[in-house]
Formats: sequence, structure tokens, C-alpha cells
Amino acid sequence: METLLGVAHGRGKSAAAKGATMAALASVVLYGMRRMAVDRRARPKTDNASTPPGADDLAAAFAHIPPAGTKRVGVNREFLRQLKAVLGVCIPGIQTKEVLILALHTIFLLLRTYLSVVVARIDGRIVRDLVAANGKEFLKGIGYWFAIALPATYTNSMIRYLQSKLAIAFRTRLMTYINKLYLDKEQGYYRLLTLDNRIEGPDQYIVTDVARFCDTVSSVYSDVGKPLVDIIIYNVQLARYIGVLGMAGLFVNYMVTARLLRAVTPAFGRMAAAEAKLEGDFRTAHTRLTLNAEEICFYNGEAREKSLLKQAYLRLVKHVNSVYKVKIGYNMAEDFLIKYVWSAVGLGVCAVPVFLPQYSGFQGATRCATCSQRRRPRNHTQAFITNKRHLLSLADAGGRLMYAYKSIAELAGSTSRVYTLLAVLHAMHARKFATDGISDKHALGAIHGQVIIGDAADGLRFENVDVVVPNPTGAAGQELVSGLNLHVAPGQHMMITGANGIGKTSVARVVRGLWPLFEGTLYRPHDKDIFYIPQRPYLVLGTLRDQVIYPDSVEQMRAKGVTDADLMRVLEWVHLAYLPGREGGWDTIKEWKDVCSGGEKQRLNLARLFYHKPVLAFMDECTSAVSTDVEGLMYNRAKELGITLVTISHRPALFRYHQTLLRFKDDGDWEVTQIGTAEEQMSLEKEIASLEERLADLPAHQQRLLEVNRELGIVPK
Repeated sequence: METLLGVAHGRGKSAAAKGATMAALASVVLYGMRRMAVDRRARPKTDNASTPPGADDLAAAFAHIPPAGTKRVGVNREFLRQLKAVLGVCIPGIQTKEVLILALHTIFLLLRTYLSVVVARIDGRIVRDLVAANGKEFLKGIGYWFAIALPATYTNSMIRYLQSKLAIAFRTRLMTYINKLYLDKEQGYYRLLTLDNRIEGPDQYIVTDVARFCDTVSSVYSDVGKPLVDIIIYNVQLARYIGVLGMAGLFVNYMVTARLLRAVTPAFGRMAAAEAKLEGDFRTAHTRLTLNAEEICFYNGEAREKSLLKQAYLRLVKHVNSVYKVKIGYNMAEDFLIKYVWSAVGLGVCAVPVFLPQYSGFQGATRCATCSQRRRPRNHTQAFITNKRHLLSLADAGGRLMYAYKSIAELAGSTSRVYTLLAVLHAMHARKFATDGISDKHALGAIHGQVIIGDAADGLRFENVDVVVPNPTGAAGQELVSGLNLHVAPGQHMMITGANGIGKTSVARVVRGLWPLFEGTLYRPHDKDIFYIPQRPYLVLGTLRDQVIYPDSVEQMRAKGVTDADLMRVLEWVHLAYLPGREGGWDTIKEWKDVCSGGEKQRLNLARLFYHKPVLAFMDECTSAVSTDVEGLMYNRAKELGITLVTISHRPALFRYHQTLLRFKDDGDWEVTQIGTAEEQMSLEKEIASLEERLADLPAHQQRLLEVNRELGIVPK
């Protein structure tokens, strides 16, 4: 230790040189790390090189999902287990960039401690020479002071830089891993919102909580590692001067302070988790306002929306204020113990070599015994200044270590939220819902249906299929259609009709796999052979070309051999050939949902159908804003392209483009008829007779309405 840290007397210059050398060495390591990163980017990327750890590799670590509100979030074994699982995503292996950054960060942390010891020795030497009025040695000390300044400031800057790099590296790993689960073939993002209620506002978890976790965990490493190293080294240095008695006093001070602070520390982890949830609620309220701005304007709902935003904000502010109030007492206790009690104990310890030299350390006793009476005050001054600097640094290290416990407690809150997000995403990926184990019919824990992927030539077939609205709360879902038996052969265009809310669109959700198949067997083509046009037009962020080829990318379009001229022909089919000229070409980037009218949005969605040319297409009220003549042309074009159409609509004008009519009735009943046949005509006549029967009762209902109005005083008696 003397060899490493000794800078007293004539060794200040060599110590400063050592500090500069170590900083230069660390810089060389950093340069090597950067070169490795450049070389890695320059190499041809393979799937294995760019792929994060697989979802299945870490599934076991996220198998347990803590029930909401049943456990206190804090620094405990559960926190350590969750942190280990999340860090397994952030640091997937030894030979990774993250490990290299951690190693370099550790080197600079050790270097900073070493330089702090050097500064303490130089400080003591300067004061000694100042008391002795030795101008030459005093100027030497000032020179050493400036010599150590450059590596010291560089070291501090590099520690902050590497901490930020580590946070970004962790966040990149987590976002890559989350996106792999969130936007996979299992539609994790959809299931998280509709089939499970364990995550509210996943955007808050992904955008805010992940960033907070990465920033906190990277700072905690520095906040804990550096003080621990400081405490060890400074204690060794002080032991040489203050002896066993002084060290015993310091140790008792550490233990008592830690016990007292632990006793008065509030549940910062639980507070942080609650604050993150309230921040998410407030953010969600603003998101709803943004997404539904036009509808709110039509309803003049500004006052109501303002009150909702105010309520969400006040709940957040109330919680934050309660946290601030709790921190008042904790900060008082923390400052009193660390700043004042520790300072008083430190001054007493520094006085041991002066007043009780027989109990001081080896170096302190040796100096007192060997130095002359004239030099003794100066040496006492140097030892006191050096020890005081060590004690101040030691107190600072202890304070930062105590403060770090608060950071760790807050880290427990963000760790709990990130872990819960990853665990629920794994559960969605494995089709394990929150209600697994409940055996009620049509509950998410009792899914008995079977989906069989077959050849497109076999068409679409339902055998005893129950269409059920899934219930994420655990109860049985609402049955919309019971025992559906139906076969849609290629070229047999079918129309699904019925009252609003009766389950027409639900059939498409079951076929797509958005909703589970609770009962029955479904035979369907591969996903690439089916295309869905939802009722609400969706326009993606990007160019005009992206609107037509979605979800393909430009590279995928080129790989298919499709050109912009082909896309122009598609736009001509949907009567949008003017759009590229009006908007500035195919590469124009705009917010297309604001640029295009309702009819243009629907026709752009139909253009995607003609671009992809699937075998089977579900069209859910996707031509309601299109004129009748253009609508007919697009239906005929789809038939010419060999696309089997399944239209979901209640408009009789679309009957003529289909051969089969699937009509949903109340109580899960249904019927299939052939459009244009005597059977279908009889079905229509039955419906007309039912309507006429209801109209016949209209006078009686009007009379009853008049009587009620008279009783209420609305009309005179």
C-alpha cells in the first residue's frame, strides 16, 4: 500500500506522474473499445450477431409475476431476483460491450480514489510548508497540485461519460428484447391491451420506466462501488495514523449510523413505483386527448376533458407532495448523522496521534518519536491536514453510500415495473393469461379450440366454433356466436351481416388469432394468404409509397419485383392516381391521416389489398365513405384478381357482389343463405313481415307515449 499510495515528502511528483500514467492507460483501453465497436460495425452483420438473447432463453427467469399490490416493493430477496433477471437481458454474456464498459468504468473509479489519496497527501504537504514558511517547497507543492489536476479532471469526466454510455447500452438491450416480445408474431402488444389486465399503459412502462431503470442502475454501480473502494482505502490510510482505538471508534460510528438510517428510511421503492403508475395515468389521459381531439371538439368536451386531466394531475401531485413531506424528516436525520455526527467523530479521531500518541498508528507514533521538538508542530499539522482530508473523503464516501441506499430503494420500484412488463410479455408470448386455472366455460383459462393451418385451396372452414368476447378479469366471456359451421371455398364470396355489436367483426378477430378459439375447430390458410382491412383506416408514418405497400418495406417491395409504375396502376384501380402529383411524389412524408379525406383513406387501404393480392380478404365496412359506382368497380377488380372476399357490413347494396350471406341473430344464433335464391328471398320476406308486424303496433306505442308524457306534465291533460 505504501508503494501504491505513498506520496509524502519527496514522492508527490512521482505520484502525480503515476496518476497521469494511469489516466493515459485507461484512455488507451477506451480507444481500444471504440476501435472494437467500429470494427464490429464494419463487419458484415449476420442474424446471430444482431439478434438479442432469445425470448425462450430467459423465459424461466421471468416465470413468476408478482401479484399487484400484494407485496411491498423494497430492497429484499424478491428485488434481487428481479434485478438479476433484468440484468440478464442487459448483460447477455461476458464478451459484450456492456462488460467492457463496466470494466473501464471500474478502472476509472479506482483511479479516482487513488488520485484522491494523492491530493490529500499533497494538500498536507502544502500546509506543512506554509506553516514552516518554506517558500521553495511550498511552490513545489503548488506545482504538484496543478500536475495532478489534469488527470483528476479527466478521470471525473470519463466516469460521467461511461456511466451515460452504460445506461444507453442497457436501454438498447432492453428495448431490443422488449420489441422482440411486444411486436412478435404472437401479437404481444394486442394481447397485452385486450386479453390481460396486469399492465395498464404499456407505453409508460416501455418509454419512461425502462429509461428510469437504466439511468438508475448505471448510477447505482458508481454510487455504491466508488464509496466502497474509498472506505477501504481511506480506512487503511487512516489506520496507519490513528491506530486501533481510532479505527474502533470509526467502526462503531459506521454501525450505529447504518442502523439508525435503516430504521428511519421510508419505503422509497413503493413510493417510486406508485409515482411511476400515476405518471403513466397522467400521460395516458393526454394521449387519449391527442388521439380523439376531433371527436372531443365535435362534442364541445373541453371542460370535461380538462377536469379529467386535472384529476389525474392532482392525484400525481398529491402523491409527490406526500413523498416530499416524508423526505423532510429523513433528510434531517441523514444530514445530522452524516455531516455533523461523523464530523465530530472524525475530529476526535484526528486528535488521537496528538493527544494520545501511544494509541496512534505505526506511522503516527514513529513520526512523533523521531522528529525533533522544532519539527513536531509542523508534522502534526501535516498529519492533521492529511487525516482531515481522508476523513472528509471518508465521510463523503459514507454519505454517498447511505444516499445510495435510497437510490437502491428507488431502483427497486423501477425494477419491479420493468420486470413485471417483461414477465407479462413472456406470459403473453406463451399464451398464459392472468386467469389461467379458471375452468369456467369460455374463460381464458379454458381454451379448447383448435386452429389448423392448411392450404389456400381448401378455403376457410368453421366446425362447431364459438365466437366469444374474451374477459381478462377471469369471468367467462360473452358468447356472440354459438356452434358456427361454415365453409368458404375459394371464389365463394361471402357477406356477414347483422345488428351492430352482434359479433360480425369478431369472426375476423378469431380467424386472425387476435381472440382465442374457445371451442371448435378452425381450418384456415397461412397468414400470407389472408389480408384484413379493418373498419378504421390506418395510415402508417412514412412516405406515400409506404401507405400502399404496408406492411412491406421498400426493400421487400423491390424484392417482389414491384415498381412505382405498378403502384401507380394500383392507385388507378382505386381512383387515386392524382395523389402522387397532388402531394409531391412517392417519397413525400406527411401525416397522412390528416392529409387524406375519409374516402381517400379507405381507398388507400383497398390499394394495399390490390398490391398484396391475397387469396382471401376480410373487408370490414371498408367502403362506407366510397361512392357506390367506385365501390362496385373495386369489388369487381378484386374478383378479377382472384381474391375471395368476406365482407362485413349491414348494407344491402353490397349483397350483389357476394354469393353467400351469413346472418347473425340474437342469443348466438345464425343462419347461412345463398344470395339470389328462393331460400334467401324467403329469409328477406320473413324479415319484412317481422318489420311490418312491429309497425302495426306503432299506434299503440304512440298512445302509451302520450299517456306517459301527460303523467309527467310534458303535455297538457
